[in-house]
Amino acid sequence: MLHFKILTIFPKYFASPFMDGLLKQAIRSGVLSVDVQDIRDFSRDKHRTVDDTPYGGGAGMVMKPEPIVAAIKHAVEDNRSYRVIVFSPKGKKFDQSAARRLSRHRNFVLVCGRYEGIDERVPAFYADEELSIGDYVLSGGEAAALVFLESVARLVPGFVGNEESLVSESYENGLLEYPQYTKPKTFEGHDVPPVLLSGNHREIEQWRSEQSLKLTEQRRPDLLDAAKKYHHNSKTMETREKTN
Repeated sequence: MLHFKILTIFPKYFASPFMDGLLKQAIRSGVLSVDVQDIRDFSRDKHRTVDDTPYGGGAGMVMKPEPIVAAIKHAVEDNRSYRVIVFSPKGKKFDQSAARRLSRHRNFVLVCGRYEGIDERVPAFYADEELSIGDYVLSGGEAAALVFLESVARLVPGFVGNEESLVSESYENGLLEYPQYTKPKTFEGHDVPPVLLSGNHREIEQWRSEQSLKLTEQRRPDLLDAAKKYHHNSKTMETREKTN
């Protein structure tokens, strides 16, 4: 089972995401457990203060270390081996490779920042990783926590019904996924590519590979080097297996 403990000052933000779809099914089936904890519960004053002005001046407020660290310590009291993740625009980029790496873990504490960010002593001394889900700025770490949770969870056996569907998805082989089509065959004058109706599986696989490469070259050429490395490693593994 995967265990996620989410630390946030807006716990109601997470009320809806776990009520539908695969996340709901995973929780019901025991593949996934999610506990959302309000950081304000660990504040030391009657006003439940979690932020203060930044040292050195500047606009906005910074989240204080005391309530966050207290919340982290409370979250790990059950002595599971937790991976503590802080979400921040200055963190390392979270991508599919990172999701695969982190899917080997089973217990996570996800810290969601707000305002101008979190006191640097939290990620520096109380977290295992500081991650960013993209080169843009959000109002808080809650959306990032959901992206992280679903990206990691769906790689764990039992989360996705048909696990073969994961193999050809975007980024899994280093490339963007090929275009997908379903019925009707013609929609408002736009036809499904004839090769997909041919029944020739070899030609279909070749078309999908070509489309995948074409889309990647057009939209994400930065991925091509990683894709070449992936395919080189795959061929090396196949050669070793045949040799053995």
